[in-house]
Amino acid sequence: MIGWDASYKVSLDRPTALGWLLVFVRLIPCVLTIAFLMIPLVILRFLGQWRMGQRVVRLACWICLKIVGLSVTSTGKPMQHAGVVVANHSSWLDILTLNVSQRVYFVAKSEVRSWPAIGIMARAVGTVFIRRKREDAKLQHDLFMEHAKQGHKLLFFPEGTSTDGCRVLPFRSSLFQAFFAPDLVHLMWVQPVTVRYDAPRGKPAGFYGWWGDMEMFEHIAHVLSQPRQGCVEVIFHAPLKFEDFADRKALAQTAYRIVADGLPD
Repeated sequence: MIGWDASYKVSLDRPTALGWLLVFVRLIPCVLTIAFLMIPLVILRFLGQWRMGQRVVRLACWICLKIVGLSVTSTGKPMQHAGVVVANHSSWLDILTLNVSQRVYFVAKSEVRSWPAIGIMARAVGTVFIRRKREDAKLQHDLFMEHAKQGHKLLFFPEGTSTDGCRVLPFRSSLFQAFFAPDLVHLMWVQPVTVRYDAPRGKPAGFYGWWGDMEMFEHIAHVLSQPRQGCVEVIFHAPLKFEDFADRKALAQTAYRIVADGLPD
């Protein structure tokens, strides 16, 4: 993982013998759960049953979180409008926690498709992969329009990278631009969402953050080796209408302030 960096580094826990036992006791059932539920998921998507397919995704994520031992609570309600959800990004765990809390489709850069482990997980939950290049603007517009007509919600992380979970980086406005197209702007809403992780007792506040040059499996072992996990709260803020904002930058700045205000001082 290469992304946001800071002047300090979090030391990942090195699992003890018992810790490694916990890692594999938790990891193997999670992998088997995802693999087993992939079969009905592929069938449902082939038949065009996207809503049923996302129910399977939510079930798989719920089971995995139960196995890991990370409890999820939510405040507020997911919006019912078609549109986008924007959230702060802390960890690969976001894929599980945000899928459990609502029915949503993730948007990610195309490079994520080939990432070890994360790429497999992302493809499994129906992630929409895009290339952030000007020549793909029309393709992105058509893709977003297709999802909007079906009433889907697309989720992306406007920070552009992950952090330690203790802060929110300024939102990049580029992905908002496609939704300001004349045939989309009147249809679309955006819901800011704050994801707040509470570390296991005695661990630093940024325990669940996966960022910088942290290796994927090393971080998975760091998390799964804990006998007792912390918890995560997903806060749904009031949705905003795209057409109420002059441009993408004004909307991105407002959404950023709302998401950031959801974290503790």
